[in-house]
Amino acid sequence: MAITTIDAPVLAKMFLAGAKNLETKKEWINELNVFPVPDGDTGTNMTMTIMSAATEVSNLGANPSMADLAKAISSGSLRGARGNSGVILSQLFRGFTREIREHDELDTVVLSDAFQRAVETAYKAVMKPKEGTILTVAKGAADRAMEMIGETEDLTVFLDEVIKYAVEVLDRTPEMLPVLKEAGVVDSGGQGLVTVLQGAYDALMGKEIDYTIETSAAGGVVKISEQAQQDIKFGYCTEFIIVLNQPLEQKQELDFKAFLDSIGDSIVVVADDEITKVHVHTNDPGLAIQRALTYGSLSKIKIDNMREEHQEKLIKDAQKVAAQQKEEDNERRVRQDRMAEKEQKPKKDMGFVSVSIGEGINEIFKGLGADYIIAGGQTMNPSTEDVLNAIEEVNADNIFILPNNKNIILAANQAASLIEEKNIFVIPTKTVPQGITALINFMPDSSAQENAKRMTEELSNVKSGQVTYAVRDTLLDGKSIKQGDYMGLGDGTILSVGSDMETVTKEMIAEMVDEDSAIISVYYGEEVEEAAAEKLGADLEEQFEDCEVEVHFGGQPIYYYVISVE
Repeated sequence: MAITTIDAPVLAKMFLAGAKNLETKKEWINELNVFPVPDGDTGTNMTMTIMSAATEVSNLGANPSMADLAKAISSGSLRGARGNSGVILSQLFRGFTREIREHDELDTVVLSDAFQRAVETAYKAVMKPKEGTILTVAKGAADRAMEMIGETEDLTVFLDEVIKYAVEVLDRTPEMLPVLKEAGVVDSGGQGLVTVLQGAYDALMGKEIDYTIETSAAGGVVKISEQAQQDIKFGYCTEFIIVLNQPLEQKQELDFKAFLDSIGDSIVVVADDEITKVHVHTNDPGLAIQRALTYGSLSKIKIDNMREEHQEKLIKDAQKVAAQQKEEDNERRVRQDRMAEKEQKPKKDMGFVSVSIGEGINEIFKGLGADYIIAGGQTMNPSTEDVLNAIEEVNADNIFILPNNKNIILAANQAASLIEEKNIFVIPTKTVPQGITALINFMPDSSAQENAKRMTEELSNVKSGQVTYAVRDTLLDGKSIKQGDYMGLGDGTILSVGSDMETVTKEMIAEMVDEDSAIISVYYGEEVEEAAAEKLGADLEEQFEDCEVEVHFGGQPIYYYVISVE
């Protein structure tokens, strides 16, 4: 029997099935990473992005409206987006849901329009779109959907043809990007998108699927110091999300912020067209909630009494949730301590948020003036929500974000686009050395705009290198790589390969140093002995007499050495 329309409950099941399919195959997708490094994380980033939305969808219940479903998918993926692939996936969902939210049922025409809008939205989010990626696969699917209009009204036939063509485009991605062909893989982001579509199609065809999405328990224990209790002026940390009836006008937003200011402090209001996230410390949360209800419905309401310790609610799976809750409590306690510390400090003109990983590198960034460190980087890309939370913690009018990883820049830009009450400058640092260079070139007496320009311009004056190991055999950049080999990675290319880590490191640095080089900085990781790093430094001083060599403990995982040459 033909299926000619899809309603919201069916679409919700299809979305959850797509998310589940991606989650099941994320490690396989991770292995499609072009560079055979142990931190290939496209599958992980896309999974965490879609699972953030899946959690929102599962909370809607069995019979959501199309409008509520669209909001859940859009806002959940937007804030949970991690890595370039995750951000692009969230933008695809954002465009798709903006088209479907006005319809109670979807047919071939509506779906085709939604696919087209999804692609348009995603392409606009990327400054320099590259073909042979997830964008190309999405565009291929949208183009095929448009071609199918008028050929059939049966959605099972329609979507089958769309997915088949998406697979064809995916298979052609190695011909579009030579680096994929050389590595012998298809685009990992495109594969992730196809995996989502295939899971959704299985649900439409009636395949038995477990739609359960695990979420952490609500509630928690909040504990703060005795001194902090005495200093608290407003006792309830109140957070919620307003699902807007219509976008807030500027005057409405300003009036709402003024009202919150009259009943509390530590106010953060982050708004987009569909949702507004609110945070306020107040002695009367009810007043904040009552005013918020005039703009729309509320979700994710959280009120913590900062002067008392709350009891855990009884839960069925006590052992598992207790472990989860302990982690959440620790994070909340740290966050509240930071809030108390932030409120005690005067507001700054300019502040810094830096992504970093490794005890030593964290301390270097702090020493250079970073106000907040987001844990993450090569092995775990922080989400848009993580960046938003970091911005919230820094008491400054102008905030510079240092992503320090090319796969985090899009998420940082997405977070910056959601902030209105502060000026956010994303410095496009792709490596830790670039982040350090940016901070070194900050001038307190210059304006925020002047600093952003100078810091960005200085990035071209530093070369970055990283030493890690190969997780599979491949041929890349003209080099034959065997599983377990050490690799020296430069800015976008492999500079050296071999079975001896010290030799590979030295060969990599030799490729980076030229007649203009003056400083070589070595940051050694958690698996490297200090004595070995110091010996490397001494050898480099002897080999490159015209360069100053500095050796620092970085403590980073996965990468034995991170090198900068300036």
